Amino acid sequence: MNESSRVEAFSDGVFAIAITLLILEIKVPQHSGDHLWSDLGRQWPSYAAYVVSFLVIGIMWVNHHTVFSYVVRVDRTLMFLNLLLLMTVAAIPWPAGLMAEYLREEHASHVAAAVYSGFMVVMALNFTALWWHLTRTGHLFDSRVDVRAARAARARFAFGSLAYPATVGLAFVSAPLTLAVHGLLAVYYGFNQLKVPVREAS
Repeated sequence: MNESSRVEAFSDGVFAIAITLLILEIKVPQHSGDHLWSDLGRQWPSYAAYVVSFLVIGIMWVNHHTVFSYVVRVDRTLMFLNLLLLMTVAAIPWPAGLMAEYLREEHASHVAAAVYSGFMVVMALNFTALWWHLTRTGHLFDSRVDVRAARAARARFAFGSLAYPATVGLAFVSAPLTLAVHGLLAVYYGFNQLKVPVREAS
């Protein structure tokens, strides 16, 4: 196993744990009796926070895997940048639980949504920093990668750099809408996957 594979294997473990912990925020209704259906329905904020956060972490994992499939060596900077990204990913269940708990409250929901959006901003910035470091010289990529084209692909991150901070402001307008926008952004990045440019076969 090369250095890159060890980093990716460790990262996969963190992603797997974080995405699994999300379900723990959905509690089983207690002593509902004949009102179980209605009590389950009242937990819709937990379901919404779970689905959106699952998509966010899952699609981040797919993009992370795509990038590291072209990385053959690592340096200390890359390892620390990857750790910063994983630190944010591992913490996502907490703001997801915060959203689930306060989504229906008039004032607290705005704070919960702002905190949730703040985590997404940090995660996006961490992933952007990791990509910028990889493309700065390209020496960590394997020979398939077109480093010049990969460096030009940095502009792809401009959308996330604007969209995620905007959700922080949106949080003070509508928390449910903010959560929905995060879901849409996750779907966007799901269909608009990060493609590492490769050299044309000669």
